Amino acid sequence: MEQPGWVALLPTLCVITAAILLRSTIPAILIGVVVGHVMLDGPGCMDGMADSLVERLAARGEAWALVVCGLFGVLIQLLVLTGGAAAFGRLVGQYVTSSRGTLLLAWGLGLVVFIDDYLNALVLGRTLRPVADRNRVPRERLAYVIDSTAAPMCLLVPISTWAVYVAGLLETTGAAPPGGGLSAYVGIIPFAFYGWFAVLLVPLVSLGWIPAWGAMRRADERVAAGGSVAPPGSPADEEPAEEPVAAIGKLSDFFLPIATLVVATVLSGNDALRGAVWAIGMVAVQQLVWRRRFSVVALSEAGCKGLADMVPVLVTLLLAFMLGHVNERLHLPEFVIGGLGPWLDHRLLPAAAFVCLSGVAFATGSFWGTYAIALPIVVPLAESVGANPTLAIAAVVSAGGFGSHACFFGDTTVLASQASGCDNLAHSWSQLPYALLAAALSIIAFLAAGLL
Repeated sequence: MEQPGWVALLPTLCVITAAILLRSTIPAILIGVVVGHVMLDGPGCMDGMADSLVERLAARGEAWALVVCGLFGVLIQLLVLTGGAAAFGRLVGQYVTSSRGTLLLAWGLGLVVFIDDYLNALVLGRTLRPVADRNRVPRERLAYVIDSTAAPMCLLVPISTWAVYVAGLLETTGAAPPGGGLSAYVGIIPFAFYGWFAVLLVPLVSLGWIPAWGAMRRADERVAAGGSVAPPGSPADEEPAEEPVAAIGKLSDFFLPIATLVVATVLSGNDALRGAVWAIGMVAVQQLVWRRRFSVVALSEAGCKGLADMVPVLVTLLLAFMLGHVNERLHLPEFVIGGLGPWLDHRLLPAAAFVCLSGVAFATGSFWGTYAIALPIVVPLAESVGANPTLAIAAVVSAGGFGSHACFFGDTTVLASQASGCDNLAHSWSQLPYALLAAALSIIAFLAAGLL
């Protein structure tokens, strides 16, 4: 199907409508995938879906994301088994005894763990969950803080996986000279407005200076009335917050694997997959050789349980990748970017690019894919109309950050809800007003920057 126009929005609209009606993420995305393949392949839609599934599993980027998520599930379960996560929770619990303190701690740690959004969401969410539960923090609030310091924070540091990826795109598209991609990225950081606003809103929301709205307010009321910290349907409702064996864990059982994870990730060129492999290996050596606390069988069974716990996340991400492929075949990104035509005034282009590409990223759930498609179009467009190229690139980068933060089937949104033990849609609806507030402030900032 070539250039279908507004019809390209149909699969995404089906996903959003189904999510509202069914209140479940996986069936909603599956409906969008099926509708898209019926539009594209007609009677051969089932074969088309099978081919798309194989292609997504074979694609390097998608396979990397799925393997990383699986390995993080293994690592987190090993930290629970060995007691490292509980030891860290006990340490933190000695100093953090209020809900606001817990949220500010999560925010502060999120500012430090900026190398990769997956690392941030999964590790911090799972380790801070018991502390948040003890201090009666609604899981929706914990998930919001974790999610808001995952992708948004990765926009603001030049050594994150996001920065490295965008820097490479800037070189391949000619927006930066060979070897100058990271330097060019550093230049756009002050103008990555969505990242700044999303991160800075967190302490204001946590301290109550920005009031709770909508679903977040209902979550606060539920907990204040003595209800569960987790919304209905949350996966954590079926399991205890801490394992009994964790009482014998030491701080070294947490910090040594996490330090290995961070160092190995950095030394491998910000590859979280290699970092996770090294961290799991460190747990095995630490527990089997040095401390001799667990057998190979016990560690293997814990690893398998961690992988099994990640199956809903892996299914969601795989379906999201398939939906993104459907939208690419429908030329949705090109259709939305084409809507920039009426806004070609150089002063309005950055704001218009942010709005249009935020819609693309939110609709497709493909944020790095949006970068790959948009940068080769937006950069020459900015040059042709006399717009500031740095602002234009910052608008593209900020749009991807908004999409990753706000899209309910986006990878970091799914991971933040899973790690925090919160139902995915409950997390998405409760954080959406704050993501939209950060987006509105970003539009104003891009307008002001473009006009000035």
